[in-house]
Amino acid sequence: MSVASRRQSASFVEAARVALSSLWSSKLRSFLTLLGVILATATLIAVMGVIHGMDVYITQQVSDMGASGFRVRRIGILGQVEPKRLLELLKKNPQLTKEEYEFLTSQAQYTSQIGMETGRNVAVRFGNSEVKDVQLEGYTPNMAAISNIQTDAGRFFVDGENRRRAAVTVIGDDLREKFFSGADPLGKTIFLDARPFEIIGVSKKLGSVFGQSRDNFAWIPIEMYFKMYGSRSGIGFNAIALDPALIHKAQDEIRMLLRAYRHLQPGEEDNFGIFASDSLLDIWQQITGVIAATAVAIVSVFMVVGGVVIMNIMLAVVTERTHEIGIRMAVGARQEDIMQQFLIESVLVCLLGGMIGIVCSCGIGKVFSLFVSSFAMQFSVMSIVSAFLCSTLIGVIFGFLPARNAARLDPIEALARE
Repeated sequence: MSVASRRQSASFVEAARVALSSLWSSKLRSFLTLLGVILATATLIAVMGVIHGMDVYITQQVSDMGASGFRVRRIGILGQVEPKRLLELLKKNPQLTKEEYEFLTSQAQYTSQIGMETGRNVAVRFGNSEVKDVQLEGYTPNMAAISNIQTDAGRFFVDGENRRRAAVTVIGDDLREKFFSGADPLGKTIFLDARPFEIIGVSKKLGSVFGQSRDNFAWIPIEMYFKMYGSRSGIGFNAIALDPALIHKAQDEIRMLLRAYRHLQPGEEDNFGIFASDSLLDIWQQITGVIAATAVAIVSVFMVVGGVVIMNIMLAVVTERTHEIGIRMAVGARQEDIMQQFLIESVLVCLLGGMIGIVCSCGIGKVFSLFVSSFAMQFSVMSIVSAFLCSTLIGVIFGFLPARNAARLDPIEALARE
């Protein structure tokens, strides 16, 4: 190592030591200085952790039908829609029907399975206890395979039970906890909208999203649902293509068959909607992209405010240590040495704030998991590295002016100040 390199390394180490000593000697001021950076870093990592966690969660939930899955609905608009346009579609698009489902299942060649679902909110009673606003879902038996439905106890209903309109149900974990509290619910009878149903299964716990439970439901055979409420509203179809590579052919085939069944003319707009899992993911990524951009803008304001505070404090520090700077210049310190010392001090403040912010964001993640059980914040290496880089950049940018002012002090005038 050359003499110049050893001198530069020693100068850097000495500057870092002096900077740390200065920060430690004024702990309260140092903390207040880096408070803005702490808040900005913690906010940035926490928001990105929530968004990444929700991305993973939504991907898992939407992909329960896999890369081969797609849905057919009365209205196929995803994302934002103008109220006027929605009213037009509600008037123009007829309800999907049981007859259309039977036609599609008999004619489709590129789909391995097509399922049907519908639902409404009902009151559920067991003994003297009652739960209102429970989501009652009518499913075809193959929906268990199509949507990857898993039971924690018991089983899903089968074709024979659906054909004979059996009064059987698979309940969510909320109903198990409410009515049975640790006891075995299988074989028990509950009342769905005042009608008795035997519990044959309990779904695997799905958790909650922002306090909204996803386990407050009961599933019944769809033919039993039609017997209770009719089959003229709220129906949707879920389908699985024979192979992921055939999903577009499968969607086109279902579109063609449904258009033919409804006697739509060439050039006439579809009066139904078809969309795959990747369409839902695209919409979600657009939403999270907007959220992320907004969060970055807010964090940038925090960073700038924190940087301005750091610059003001460092300017005050330069004024307080003018005499010390004059002594260092008098014994041979160069302008570069003085500037390096204050820049290092500014960067260390920001890096320390960034580290504390990262620790705080981990704490936020722990608290977050107490309120949202269905998904967790996902902290990526990229977000942590970005936080460190931002902290360093803030330290350099807003520490430059105080460091330059310190380096340009006249040694004689600086020594004359007390």
